[in-house]
Amino acid sequence: MKSQEVLKNMLARIDHRGYPAYKELQGMYDFGAYMLSIDHVQGDPFAAPSKVHIEVPGQKAGFPKEYYDTEDKRTAVQDFVLRLFAGEVQNYSFQAKGSGKSGLLSVSRCGQEILERTACVLNPSDGSLVVNMEIGFPANGRTIASQELIRILFDFLPGCVEKSLFYRALDPKACANVAYLCEDQQAIRSALKEKGLTAFIADGSILPRETGVSDLPMKHAVPFISPESLRVTLDLPNRGPVSGMGIPLGVTLIVGGGFHGKSTLLQALERGVYNHIAGDGREYVITDASAGKLRSEDSRSISNVDISLFIHNLPGKSDTTSFSTADASGSTSQAANVIEGIESGTSLFLIDEDTSATNFMVRDELMQRVVADSEEPITPFISRVRDLYEKLSISSILVSGSSGSYFHVADTVIQMKEYVPYDITDRAKTTAAEFPPFTASVRPFSVPAFHRCPQPGKGLTGSDRTKVKVMGRESILINKSLTDLRAVEQLTDNEQLNGLAALLLEAAEHKMDGKKTLVQVVDLLEKQMDEKGLASLLAPGRPSDLARPRQQEIFACLNRCRELRF
Repeated sequence: MKSQEVLKNMLARIDHRGYPAYKELQGMYDFGAYMLSIDHVQGDPFAAPSKVHIEVPGQKAGFPKEYYDTEDKRTAVQDFVLRLFAGEVQNYSFQAKGSGKSGLLSVSRCGQEILERTACVLNPSDGSLVVNMEIGFPANGRTIASQELIRILFDFLPGCVEKSLFYRALDPKACANVAYLCEDQQAIRSALKEKGLTAFIADGSILPRETGVSDLPMKHAVPFISPESLRVTLDLPNRGPVSGMGIPLGVTLIVGGGFHGKSTLLQALERGVYNHIAGDGREYVITDASAGKLRSEDSRSISNVDISLFIHNLPGKSDTTSFSTADASGSTSQAANVIEGIESGTSLFLIDEDTSATNFMVRDELMQRVVADSEEPITPFISRVRDLYEKLSISSILVSGSSGSYFHVADTVIQMKEYVPYDITDRAKTTAAEFPPFTASVRPFSVPAFHRCPQPGKGLTGSDRTKVKVMGRESILINKSLTDLRAVEQLTDNEQLNGLAALLLEAAEHKMDGKKTLVQVVDLLEKQMDEKGLASLLAPGRPSDLARPRQQEIFACLNRCRELRF
């Protein structure tokens, strides 16, 4: 390891030289309280910024052990520190001048959810901190401007580190509250099963978001208030008693007029699989961690999925016990999503009729009379939703605004009225009794077979130089293989797609052999992340800033990759 004086002397020596001379700086430097590592130097000032990381020894970082003695608290503290560091760094970005990306200081931008990231890692064994960032090394044209980089590394950065990466410089109460909030959130998540619940929404929660493109809480929004019949009080380890609406296991129907908050409630439940930061409004909106959002997905690829539970007797005698298509319809895609959700281990389905295939959800009596059940290959979801719960212990929460048929099969009915929930189960059941229930001749319920063994195609493994491009939260492009993830709605951060790209490559290169099932492959990936950390997925040719996706999103990504053969 070299001293910071050596780095300063090297910078003075290469001043005004050609930009490639910056590459001489790669290495680790001792700044006393922390180490600075220059890992990768950009090719020119207009290329992607240089990558550096900062290491702070555990003794000097000084974070109390009780703040990171569990995986969840460690993730929360990492998130907290990263946000503080990013806030400090933002003040100095582009204050050093030059051409192209000169002077850029960049750190992962965190949203409202708390995610495990490679951008900041708190070592659970010794309390040491590692923070990764990008710096645009300054130049005038393509001539090195050393004095500007000296300003960044010796004037700007030390102050940012001092103010955010040492416990002594932080507000102890704020730091403690991060760990305490995480403990309370996990206590609610653990209590769900014990209380027979799929989700919990605390009284006073703010569910609406600021705008359609902003995930910040809406100002002056109506606070959530639980109906008395569904109110549950949980005793949390730090906050104490918290009351709110508990959604029971089984089939829950959310109804109400348009614009009254049905989809807003469902979207909050979708994101409730993640913990949220203080002030978000959804801190105590907690959903079963395995919950999966279901929707139709026209044009997605399906490979050897047993959709016979919902689709059978297709024209042309297509085998629906091993169904494949490169261009799925609305109904076949949603059927496949249900089966793949079961395979991924979910215990709760979240469904909005607005994004569902109508013919997959229900068939009304008139249509049944005109088109006989024997002539209809689709078994609608309404005929299976009870079996999913009673035989597989998979609950469902459905938003419906047009079809009343689900009243007959629902255990709980919640009406949203001006963003306030009302328990109308008894009234809905009484009214529904005046109408005939949905009936159709359906095949006996049987658990689908899950013996699909993925084998990567040459598009993933056939190139010595892998090119990866992640397009926001929409898709992953590996070489020429595009995996479309726009319909995987519980992905909340583009770094999760970076993580999925890295996981896909890791699986293709080291886990898949055509003999292991998809479940076994995903289990191996989860085990690697648990035991070796998310950073174990970092490698040349892969994205560098990763956030950990859930198990359900890993399954979703692998199932949508057209270069995998099952």
